[in-house]
Amino acid sequence: MRETITLQCGECKNRNYTTTKNKKKHAERLETKKFCNTCRKQTAHKEVK
Repeated sequence: MRETITLQCGECKNRNYTTTKNKKKHAERLETKKFCNTCRKQTAHKEVK
């Protein structure tokens, strides 16, 4: 079952992206590098509730 998650910028704490993931296969929190419009650069985005 895929669930919707939100990704938050590590620097400015702005919630920029939403995506889905399978929580049965990947229980740990997702972390990717994405472009943040507020910071105007690529930053690490982590999964939040």
